[in-house]
Amino acid sequence: MSSLSIDLNCDMGESFGNFTIGNDEALLQYVSSANIACGFHAGDPAVMRKTVGMAIANGVAVGAHPGLPDLQGFGRREMAVKPEEVYEFVLYQVGALMAFTRAEGAALRHVKPHGALYNMAAVNSRIAEAIAEAVYKTDPALVLYGLAGSRLIDAGRRAGLRTAQEVFADRSYQQDGTLTPRSQPDALITAPEAAANQVLEMVRHNKVTTLQGTQYQLQPDTVCIHGDGPHALEFAQNIYQKLQEAGIEIKAIED
Repeated sequence: MSSLSIDLNCDMGESFGNFTIGNDEALLQYVSSANIACGFHAGDPAVMRKTVGMAIANGVAVGAHPGLPDLQGFGRREMAVKPEEVYEFVLYQVGALMAFTRAEGAALRHVKPHGALYNMAAVNSRIAEAIAEAVYKTDPALVLYGLAGSRLIDAGRRAGLRTAQEVFADRSYQQDGTLTPRSQPDALITAPEAAANQVLEMVRHNKVTTLQGTQYQLQPDTVCIHGDGPHALEFAQNIYQKLQEAGIEIKAIED
């Protein structure tokens, strides 16, 4: 896509009742799209409703963030799930968040899988196809977010969906274009300046420097900031400022 604009998205609503994770309300000032947890890895009906309302009030596009049914592991542990189970998980969760969005008088714009489900879909075609089918059958107008260059992007296109190739501000990359597993050293980028520099490299030059020192080519449509990180707000503010200074507009994926 053009380097003049980029979608900046953030994972949100990953709280429970009165227990708050992250700083969603403040983050909404700096992003253009929100991926809202749907209850399987985090979130509950009260949090879903509140987060949807806050996103709409701030003019931020609302997306569903379905994950594996793993509250204890925050959806970040792989599970031995069948494609038909993945289809059902995604259909259930997207439908739930769509109900909250419609109740607020708005439309659900996109779907982005969470955590282990996202990483599994990046390399497993059958899992990717199950997700794409569930999204398409829920609403073929939805945009499917997936790791840039991954099998999820391929599956979404084959299913007839619009796709958004996603890159990450706060994660390091392997030379094959996958994210460094969180269990390995240097998986997370913890310095705001380093995260902003990585974003600028990806958006302006369509490449990222991997942990191995090689260059991986990609075509970013959207950049993710993890809302549950301890420095998420600082990251968002810094990236927002750097993008503006570079003349790059921050806006949601257009219809």
